[in-house]
Amino acid sequence: MGLFMDKRFFRLGFSLLMALWLVLGAFISPAMALTEEQKLFSEVWRIVNRTYLDETFNHQNWAAVRQKALSSPLNNHQAAYQAIQKMLKSLDDPFTRFLDPEQYRSLQVNTSGELTGVGLQIALNPQTGKLEVIAPIAGSPAEKAGIKPRDRIIRIEGISTENLTLDEAAARMRGPIGSLVTLLIERDGDQSTEIRVMRDRIALNPVVAELRSSPQNQPIGYIRLNQFNANASMELAHAISSLEKKGAAGYVLDLRNNPGGLLQAGIEIARLWLDSGTIVYTVNRQGIQGSFEAFGPPLTADPLVILVNQGTASASEILAGALQDNGRAQLVGETTFGKGLIQSLFELSDGSGLAVTIAKYETPKHRDINKLGIKPDKVIPQETITREQIATQGDLQYQAAIELLTKNSPVVSGSIASH
Repeated sequence: MGLFMDKRFFRLGFSLLMALWLVLGAFISPAMALTEEQKLFSEVWRIVNRTYLDETFNHQNWAAVRQKALSSPLNNHQAAYQAIQKMLKSLDDPFTRFLDPEQYRSLQVNTSGELTGVGLQIALNPQTGKLEVIAPIAGSPAEKAGIKPRDRIIRIEGISTENLTLDEAAARMRGPIGSLVTLLIERDGDQSTEIRVMRDRIALNPVVAELRSSPQNQPIGYIRLNQFNANASMELAHAISSLEKKGAAGYVLDLRNNPGGLLQAGIEIARLWLDSGTIVYTVNRQGIQGSFEAFGPPLTADPLVILVNQGTASASEILAGALQDNGRAQLVGETTFGKGLIQSLFELSDGSGLAVTIAKYETPKHRDINKLGIKPDKVIPQETITREQIATQGDLQYQAAIELLTKNSPVVSGSIASH
């Protein structure tokens, strides 16, 4: 009897345990058995949760965003990508974006110094939401076709850009070398215009440098920097060293229509010019300020004027702001673009990528230039000029820079010591 009772209680206890496990299992199993697509979504959610600059996530319950998205099945990678893009769109930040594997590889190639396409640097205007040209790359098909900074791209091959992400727009402009793409361009004061551009391989040699003479026959080093890619710092160092050996007594650094690129490249290039001082402060969502310093010696102490305009953006603004605030250079031209946000790039488990706004930056004098830009020391408005007119008599901003160098610099305007 006692044995029978023990067995009965054992069976009853085991049944209760099984029932409890089944009830708990109803709550536990979905969390323990995420699909690959749900894991990818969760991976993106966690990165944004940990690193995104705005801790309110655009005034929304970030945990609820994840919960809602995972309550629906994500049946394939495309469904996961769409769910991720929808989640990121809720942040209302055009710079925080998802890149599918092809887009991610393309971005890596771009910053490494090679590119194929029409040669446009683009951004979504935060105020208008419109797709806007920061600048065409020097010598690119887009520049030769007459596309200018601040042009708005309304349609690509007849497709409205209104609901396209930055990377979707870029993908539509890419294609085989020799093929044509039709862009509908809107420009202030003009009617919308259709422009056909032939795609080509874009050479991203970031530095153009040569020794020039001022009207007083003083040797001036002219350096144009087109982009802050992986080659930029080394190429610029070579250019400065070469111009120093040739006897340059002052420099014009042309950052016009330079849309930026790698933050580290901007910092390294600032160090080429500065003996000491802060280059940039970075501020994350905890308000923690990191800083990058110059530790000298610079490659040259000769006088420097920097040319800037509305197409001068991002890492270009970090460099211009650093040299202006440290009293190392004077700025000539027009107020810069005003992109003061820093993105970090994350590689995801399936080969796709994620760009996340992780911080904002401030100049050494704690100026926040996002959406404001940097105002030059000497404002010289200028109509758009052709590539052939850059740094010639027809370039008013360049002429103003040369005048400033020769007028204000005792080194350039007086006797010149040999290098």
